[in-house]
Amino acid sequence: MIHYQLRCNAAHEFDGWFRNSSNFDDQVASGLLECPICGCQRVERALMTPSVRRRGAPRVAETEIQVAEPMPPAQSVLPPLPDELRAVLQRVRAEVEQRCDYVGGSFADEARRIHRGETAARGIYGETSDEEAEALADEGIEFSRVPWVRRAEG
Repeated sequence: MIHYQLRCNAAHEFDGWFRNSSNFDDQVASGLLECPICGCQRVERALMTPSVRRRGAPRVAETEIQVAEPMPPAQSVLPPLPDELRAVLQRVRAEVEQRCDYVGGSFADEARRIHRGETAARGIYGETSDEEAEALADEGIEFSRVPWVRRAEG
């Protein structure tokens, strides 16, 4: 995964994570990226400071987990989500629900079947344990965890 600092045509800055630089380019060309503040689809990479690992410092592992079920009510010290971020996550949820098959607790098993070619390749979402998610990653099966917020009212 690669992290980019992004800027829209209205000079709002925000960040985004992409599989690689061509994935970013493809999403921009397809009109899939938009500013979470104003909705502008003219998005470009902003100037960033590179992340340089100190010699001997441990490498930070990238975590890719499945789309998860709704998060429990906030009982932590984390501040509430900004409205703009909540709106983006609600749009992500709507897209996932519209374009992907819900497989519930069978996520890990179904991801393996798709990976092995035993069933048709398609987008899926559901739930799995942290242990199963780690096993999927160890098997080289790509998947992602998306914060699951309540649906947008409307």
